[in-house]
Amino acid sequence: MGHLGALLFLLGSLGALADICEIPEVDRKLVERLGQRLLPWMDWLSLEHLNPSIYVGLRLSSVQAGAREAFYLHILKLNYQQSLLGLAINDDNSNNKAKPSMGQLALYLLALRANCEFVGGHKGDRLVSQLKRFLEDEKRAIGPHHKGHPHTSYYQYGLGILALCVHQKRLHDSVVGRLLYAVEHSHHLRHGHLSVDTVAMAGLAFTCLEHSNLNPNQRHRITVAIRTAREKILKAQTPEGHFGNVYSTPLALQLLMNSFMPGAKLGTACLKARAALLASMQDGAFKNVLIISQLLPVLNGKSYVDLISPDCEAPRVLLQPALETVSQTQELISVMLKVPSVLPPYRHPISVSAGSSLEDVLKKAQELAGFTYATQNSLSGPYLTSVMGKEAGAREFWQLLRAPNTPLLQGIADYAPKDGETIELRLVSW
Repeated sequence: MGHLGALLFLLGSLGALADICEIPEVDRKLVERLGQRLLPWMDWLSLEHLNPSIYVGLRLSSVQAGAREAFYLHILKLNYQQSLLGLAINDDNSNNKAKPSMGQLALYLLALRANCEFVGGHKGDRLVSQLKRFLEDEKRAIGPHHKGHPHTSYYQYGLGILALCVHQKRLHDSVVGRLLYAVEHSHHLRHGHLSVDTVAMAGLAFTCLEHSNLNPNQRHRITVAIRTAREKILKAQTPEGHFGNVYSTPLALQLLMNSFMPGAKLGTACLKARAALLASMQDGAFKNVLIISQLLPVLNGKSYVDLISPDCEAPRVLLQPALETVSQTQELISVMLKVPSVLPPYRHPISVSAGSSLEDVLKKAQELAGFTYATQNSLSGPYLTSVMGKEAGAREFWQLLRAPNTPLLQGIADYAPKDGETIELRLVSW
């Protein structure tokens, strides 16, 4: 009977483990190689290239950049406070190029918290007020009956709520309510498909609000929304193990980690996702700094919610710059570039060196004449704003596809076309 009791206890324990999402330790060398990819970006110190997510990702990871981290935060403070406070003083005279987005301001506040700083004082209060104004504008755009859409996205909306939450700044229930309604009624869909990273960001914001109890009147609704977000993400797991796709999986795991969902087989799903991520890391799939910055905390068992009470004394391994290897051969490949959304339609083969990015292909096409394009920088890299003089209008964007009809998961700076591929730039509405 004693043996039977022990067996039943063991089976119960295994069942409980299957309901918990835990990410076992990953090979340190793999983590270090991933962290090394961020180091060159820390040398780009102009406002348009500064990316607070780099600092946040490193501080929540098991690796560090030493003195470069402190210097990077110093430059972030100089540039962001000057730009944002100038915007707060004189909104009418600010130009669009200098105006930071809601997402940039939110990530900057996360970076401050990653250094165990609470935003405060006269300057800090103005930054908080600016982010609250951004969110109020988005709330009005969505409307009281939820018929509208945010000017930016629900992803940035959730990120803004999360950033204020980790600094213990309360938002009106109506602001939080817009995001709750979006999760409850699937307003986070993109082109008819679940946007896993958007749901994950909303879930992280709600988790922070639940821990901090900043909106007690919404507490039950917040708790239910967290579970809804987790369930949606689990249902979006692919046969390979990713949640949505390889690039949305890190943020999804930030939400799922250390969660407990009885009967959901959460532990099994997370282990499958970890195996898929490891395979992708070994294949060198992660090049985008924003995604790397979201993945590094996961590999250290951390999430953005840990910024409620960050451990700034935790030991981290010092990163060394990676040794560059120069290829001895310059093999040329041919990529067919086509733009059917303009008149006359553009179609032309472009020769570039093997390993070139899609951005390199576009630059080469522009050098050859007959092709023009423009981009705008974002925290996840440059994106197309116009092609052949045709600008993306309101609720339009230039989609990247690999023939015959496969949307690319990476941006122009990260995707490397293969020899013989046809890449289409298509103007689509959303």
